[in-house]
Amino acid sequence: MVRGKTQMKRIENATSRQVTFSKRRNGLLKKAFELSVLCDAEVALIIFSSRGKLYEFASASMPESIERYKRLMKDMQTNERSVEPDTQHLKHEAETLLKKIEILEAAKRKLLGEGIGSCNIEELQQLESQLEGSVSRIRAQKTQVFNDQILQLKEKEKLLVAEHARQSGEEQLREQLQERSTQQNEDAMSEDNSQVSEVVTDLFIGLRECRPKRAPPRN
Repeated sequence: MVRGKTQMKRIENATSRQVTFSKRRNGLLKKAFELSVLCDAEVALIIFSSRGKLYEFASASMPESIERYKRLMKDMQTNERSVEPDTQHLKHEAETLLKKIEILEAAKRKLLGEGIGSCNIEELQQLESQLEGSVSRIRAQKTQVFNDQILQLKEKEKLLVAEHARQSGEEQLREQLQERSTQQNEDAMSEDNSQVSEVVTDLFIGLRECRPKRAPPRN
């Protein structure tokens, strides 16, 4: 069976209350001393008994610890007072931004043709004027994009024509060189044939006596 937590209450018996006070006070002072030594902390402990008697422990100087505590509390209060106006200002800015966002969202829906049932003729004319201006700017931008693309294509065409002309010139030069080389080879072969035809051979087929006599060489 799980027992519930015992409710803490004041000790009615004065003697028991004094004994408990003495034990718990000594234990608390001991813990304060251990905390200051083990953790290198500045500890200041003040205890007043039910009769108004003072018990204290300070790891440093008690007055200096109290002054330090007062300064820190004062700084905290000052920061809280300075932070509160900033918080109010930020809250006001947030509310203003939310209202602006709602207005912009409503205007956006109207430009899309939504929520215009409650608009009067002047508001509808204003929306129409805004849309016409937007369409005009879009068309102008589209025309500019088309013109830029046309210029790019023309520049690309010029480069391709120049490249084609260069390649055609190189091809014609190669053909001329090849024709010249072929003509030179043909001329060389014709010249060799002419020299061969002019050579007189001394070959004669028949009997030795029937050979024609050569004329003696002249001195």
